[in-house]
Amino acid sequence: MKSQKLTIIKSALHLAGETSSQHTFLFLNTVQSCNWFLKTGLYNNGNIVIVTPGDLKIKDADFKNKWIKVIKSWSGNQTRFSRIKYAFLHGVMQHIIDTDSRVVCVLGPWGKTHLDTIAIHDLSLSWSEEFPFNPKSIMGNESFNAVLAVVDIALDIGALGREGKPIGTIFVIGDTDNVMKLSHQAVFNPFRGYPRRERLITRSEVVESIKELAKLDGAFTISQSCTVLAAGRHLDARSIITKQLKGLGSRHRSAAGITRMTNAVAVVVSESTGKVTIFEKGRIVSTLEPVISSRLV
Repeated sequence: MKSQKLTIIKSALHLAGETSSQHTFLFLNTVQSCNWFLKTGLYNNGNIVIVTPGDLKIKDADFKNKWIKVIKSWSGNQTRFSRIKYAFLHGVMQHIIDTDSRVVCVLGPWGKTHLDTIAIHDLSLSWSEEFPFNPKSIMGNESFNAVLAVVDIALDIGALGREGKPIGTIFVIGDTDNVMKLSHQAVFNPFRGYPRRERLITRSEVVESIKELAKLDGAFTISQSCTVLAAGRHLDARSIITKQLKGLGSRHRSAAGITRMTNAVAVVVSESTGKVTIFEKGRIVSTLEPVISSRLV
């Protein structure tokens, strides 16, 4: 199996050279795979970026000493294509790649050690409506870092639901003054009255509270500085229906409506599919797909 991994990585590096790709993203799921790669010396042959689960306990210094960049992505199960898109979002945020970079990706099934897929992506080209991915505008949004922190939470909700049951919800991030004017409290706000530091979505206890409160009707409103302002918020902005939104439900239409009327970004978790959809300016920016086999549906 190691010889197959070696062959696939070498082939990807050759492809990167032939296509003038700026980077090669190598998705490794285990500490053993990371250690194996360091021993191969292949990092000297191209601009390789290692993509690992966010909770993988690797020695960062081992990679920094060899000038290898590492992207620590969400730790849950996503489809291959979704993992690639999510790694690109983190790569843009960390200034590893640009929105017009060409990247070769090498990966295998989630949670497995073998590699079986090589894909090349030119981010300057428009991706299809079926797999929307257009990070150019969203990366310039002042709430970009908060959006990615929210997406982590949304992917967990999409994959696992709560207590094994599927949950759908909306997060609206940024431009909070206008968002609050265009919404009203549908239920009692459980975050009201708490100090700002106790409402940061970077705190694990806040994340757990959000996952529990996602069962409530209404949206979460979150500031660009990652502070939760409210839960159970009803969005008054008129929902819209476009060709892009065909077949999607009221949550998605409301998210499109609020982002068309404000500078906020909305993240929607679909109750029926677990997919996580990011909206800006009334349009879908990206759709990420956790694998929901662990949910009771």
